[in-house]
Amino acid sequence: MNRREFIAGVAGAVGWPRVALAQKSTIPVIGYVDASGVPRWFEAFQRGLEDLRYVQGRTIHIERREAAGQAKRLPELAAEVVRLQPKVIVASGSPAAIAARNATSSIPIVFTFATDPVGLGLVASLARPGGNVTGQSNQGAGLVGKRLQLLSEMVPNASRFSVIWTPTFKTNHFDLQEMQATAAELRLTLHPIEVTRPEDFDAAFRTAAETSQAVAVLSGPLVFTHRDLVVAAAARHKVPAMYYDEEYSGSGGLVSYGPSLADLHRSAAALVDKLLKGADPGGMPVAQPTRFKLVLNNGTAKTLGLTIPPSLLARADEVIE
Repeated sequence: MNRREFIAGVAGAVGWPRVALAQKSTIPVIGYVDASGVPRWFEAFQRGLEDLRYVQGRTIHIERREAAGQAKRLPELAAEVVRLQPKVIVASGSPAAIAARNATSSIPIVFTFATDPVGLGLVASLARPGGNVTGQSNQGAGLVGKRLQLLSEMVPNASRFSVIWTPTFKTNHFDLQEMQATAAELRLTLHPIEVTRPEDFDAAFRTAAETSQAVAVLSGPLVFTHRDLVVAAAARHKVPAMYYDEEYSGSGGLVSYGPSLADLHRSAAALVDKLLKGADPGGMPVAQPTRFKLVLNNGTAKTLGLTIPPSLLARADEVIE
């Protein structure tokens, strides 16, 4: 093998597009910091760019760094992306957005979703972010309370509910308050159960099974990273559970309700497009979700001995058999 063939082979092995290296340096680079490692989210972002006629390797070049659920790696990965001096950094999820913001105050950052962008310190306000960060929220007004309402419909005549939350995740404190207010309105008893590490999940669902008739799981990096353990614990202790994202229902969770995170990744491409064309991230309002997806897992319902009410089936966006 001659030297030229060797160089071409190395470039192909690491996933470089089939363009001359000199040409690559002239197209915008997009950094992508991935906290969760959910392939279909990244694919959805790529489709969003394709919808806008961006072509990987020709009109843009994406440099992706994936933490695969290991949050402690995010600062290192974000710093690595910043050193590449991309035109825009895309952060998949709140932890990745925080890591990117801590790594640079000058490169524009788009977070695909964040539960509480203001509370997390990512932006000054939703209407006027004010810095180099903008993006999309995955939390709508009344959404947390709506999940409890739907869960009470799923388990008719139930009056005792548990809520699994992570006290170290700041946003969960606000979510818990909202769910407690909804429980009071619906005259339901709500029992909070804390989790701070993956080893807590089994005990949490065991407690929920002993004290409650159903459980709502609040959002957060800990539970999402270990969602298979969460869903397995709910199944093991035979507890009907409500989740905040369709990834849980796809893994066997009973019911989920919230914006599609895959759709949010796809729509994030439009924000990237604006920034590539010179928009100021500080003046771009954080987008609010307008569509929410109700996903029911009928197979899990049957395992739990539940019959999904026709009223819920009629409203469901997807029913998994």
